[in-house]
Amino acid sequence: MDIFETVSSALSAILANRMRSFLTILGIVIGVTSVILLIAVVSGLQTFITGQIQGLGSNLLFVIPGRIGGARSPGGVQANRLVYTDATALRVKLAGEADVSAAIQRNATLKFGNKLDRGVAVFGVEANYPAIISLKITGGRFFRLSEQQSARKVAVIGQTVKTNLFGEGQALGKTIDVAGLKYSVIGILGPRGAVFGIDLDNAIYIPFSSAERQFGIDRLNTIYISAKIAEQVKNVQNKATSILSKRLSEDEFSVQSQEQVLSTISQITGVLTLALGGIAAISLIVGGIGIMNIMLVSVTERTREIGLRKAVGARSSDIRNQFLIEAVILSGLGGIIGIILGIGFALIIGSFFTTTVPWWSILLSFGFSMAVGVIFGVTPAIRAAKLNPIQALRYE
Repeated sequence: MDIFETVSSALSAILANRMRSFLTILGIVIGVTSVILLIAVVSGLQTFITGQIQGLGSNLLFVIPGRIGGARSPGGVQANRLVYTDATALRVKLAGEADVSAAIQRNATLKFGNKLDRGVAVFGVEANYPAIISLKITGGRFFRLSEQQSARKVAVIGQTVKTNLFGEGQALGKTIDVAGLKYSVIGILGPRGAVFGIDLDNAIYIPFSSAERQFGIDRLNTIYISAKIAEQVKNVQNKATSILSKRLSEDEFSVQSQEQVLSTISQITGVLTLALGGIAAISLIVGGIGIMNIMLVSVTERTREIGLRKAVGARSSDIRNQFLIEAVILSGLGGIIGIILGIGFALIIGSFFTTTVPWWSILLSFGFSMAVGVIFGVTPAIRAAKLNPIQALRYE
């Protein structure tokens, strides 16, 4: 019995029980779809964040509270001892080598007339902030150093804030309420998009001094350092570490380069990909068990057929191969349908935030689905091949 005849027999058996075959492959379809979709979301997240950070420029360094992977307080949270005087020390001692900008953040509700925008990210930054991180202004301007020093109530708003509060109307020159205080809108940011459902355009930037006074903040979220020469980034990083070490311990701050931040992000998203992909792969295993159960039932139902085929000369290997091919066809078909659905859902979700379907996720999903068919199809195939033809013919 040649391979083509074996495949033809397997397909005939599958088509003879269409509903059962469909229900059998459903677990594989769900598993493959889940694996591709979850990997697409995590990969898209990594791509987006990487693009955002690379867009800031290769000269950028980030000073953040605590040490990545370092010791934590008994409560499990790293204490934040980073203050504005640290940014001042860096600015003075790195003069001529790098620009420095401090930043703090709080969430607040914004009002304009009877319109509200809740959960807006309010960033208190310095006047040189746009130049350091390449922040784009599409309308108006950013606040000046004199406005920062005098704690003026001026604001630069994101696209979502503009839409929520002003719609298609004019925003520049209008006065908005930021957590109870009035601010004049002097600038509008360019669109930045969303990541994992977090709208980066639902943000507002106000002078650091204004935010510090209004919210009573005395701890910094981040200090940005931009080296004037790209080749000096490592040297500036070492100097910044040395400057901050005079007041803070090594567990109380981290000076991260762009490469280190991207490496950390890759590690985090890598773990997420493995974890989420592993969870989704459980569906594939469940689907494989379903295939094995159905194939075992099929062997029982077709006992007389198997006995008859053996009686007229079919070899045990022919019977084994047919049942194994049936299992592989079912899992392969489920894999193909799952890949199509996974890519389709990824494209739909991609209209809301970035998704990326890596080619390896398609090969991995399909290969795993085929392996499931082989692994879980072996037992029923061997059982069918071992049936005694005389006993099989007598089976009722």
